[in-house]
Amino acid sequence: MPTPLMSAMLHAKCPRCRRGDLFATSMYGFKSQKMYDNCAHCGFKFEIEPGYFYAAMYVGYAINVALAVGVGMLTYLITSEEHSPWIYITTILTASILFSPVNFRYSRVVLLYWLSPNVKYAAQYDHD
Repeated sequence: MPTPLMSAMLHAKCPRCRRGDLFATSMYGFKSQKMYDNCAHCGFKFEIEPGYFYAAMYVGYAINVALAVGVGMLTYLITSEEHSPWIYITTILTASILFSPVNFRYSRVVLLYWLSPNVKYAAQYDHD
């Protein structure tokens, strides 16, 4: 049974078969995040060309900007009386550091699923 698109993205599965894992390690832990070279299920090569995941830095930047704006607005709503810039700097930097593993992982997932026109879901792997 194929995994639905959003579930496959959330669990960081292969964009072609939606069954194999993209990452060999967990998101949070003492080991650095290691990405598989190929899908264990369908053999799809994740790094489509050399340096392909450098583009994930741009996606990660967009995610981090959205996070900073959201945390900044939430900080303003919670502490509307105080206008010290250090409150905003502290909360935004803390959120950016805490969410950096999430940012790393999902910037690559978004790059593979949404921003790579040559990566398509192959229904032929549904019957395996």
